[in-house]
Amino acid sequence: MPANTSDVSPAPSLFSPVSLGKIELANRIVMAPMTRVRAGSSGIPGDMMAEYYRQRASVGLIIAEGTYPDRASQGYVGEPGIATDEQAAGWQRVFEAVHAEGGRIFLQLMHGGRQTHPDINGGRRVLAPSAIARSGETFTEKGEQPYPVPEAMTAAEVRAAVEDFVAAARRAVEAGADGVEIHGANGYLLHQFLSPAANQRTDSYGGSPQNRARFVVEVVTAVAQAVGAERVGLRISPEIAFGDVFETDRDDVLATYGTLLDQLRPLGLAYLSVLHTELHTEPGGDLVQKLRRRFDGKLIVNSGPFGGPTTREEALQQIEAGHADAVAVGRALIANPDLVERWQGGHPENEPRPELFYGLDAEGYTDYPFLEAA
Repeated sequence: MPANTSDVSPAPSLFSPVSLGKIELANRIVMAPMTRVRAGSSGIPGDMMAEYYRQRASVGLIIAEGTYPDRASQGYVGEPGIATDEQAAGWQRVFEAVHAEGGRIFLQLMHGGRQTHPDINGGRRVLAPSAIARSGETFTEKGEQPYPVPEAMTAAEVRAAVEDFVAAARRAVEAGADGVEIHGANGYLLHQFLSPAANQRTDSYGGSPQNRARFVVEVVTAVAQAVGAERVGLRISPEIAFGDVFETDRDDVLATYGTLLDQLRPLGLAYLSVLHTELHTEPGGDLVQKLRRRFDGKLIVNSGPFGGPTTREEALQQIEAGHADAVAVGRALIANPDLVERWQGGHPENEPRPELFYGLDAEGYTDYPFLEAA
């Protein structure tokens, strides 16, 4: 007897729904978290940020930009926080604006670790897994300055950092976020713990792959217990050497991220987001797909800042080839608040203006034209 074709689910497309945890997404285009430094010295999101995210609410999911869980962890001048009730109230206005348009939004929680400076975090200490500075300079309130040598965190400070993530996640969800993404990538604190180059501890948080993964496991587990695993995603970037967080041994990478995902798999997280590059960890390649199997949950792929902006063709291919469940898009969404409509209809796109990615005002932020105004 021939199969009943009515029982066969159609192949997923970029514009078909997908569920992440208990959140139903209208399509598989995800707005990548992108630092835009529009929150001022207070770290409180204002009306301009609410408008920026409201404009982009037609994507399946917005992952709002990296947000510091406590002031000492602030990595950029103008970065928003979720460390105070006033900051949470600012984010509440953002979440309400997105929800009023039918959108879904997670807030990314990002601890800068050694990627900050006392002239960024209000004169507070700079903490990291080990007392190893990254190379280069960072922009501070007093101009460009070299990154300082951080202080190696004590075991008590590691535990306090876990609690800071938990408190920030609770504030975000209580303010109306659909969930939170834990930033374990791009050379920030959690990534620093995972890397043998940045983490040279000799206690239970350093040395073996299991020990280097321990802090990330503790953060994600504690946040999942506090707000519900279905409201929690994790972002990783294996082998991507942002901020001198080097991971050059593929066997060690598989052991480290494998044990991390083995321990997180039973939680039932909303998703795993993997930053990849065609030169190293392409989404259809061996590393990403091995980690996907270890995680055994929904996968978002993200090409990050490598090469040009993510194209419609690239995003379509990732879904149609079964490489991922959703695709995170960055620069194309900066320039096209109505990107879903443009991609569905094959319409021309606005070009991004990189010189205005970071700034203080609405220029290059909320002034990109929609289709009807183009």
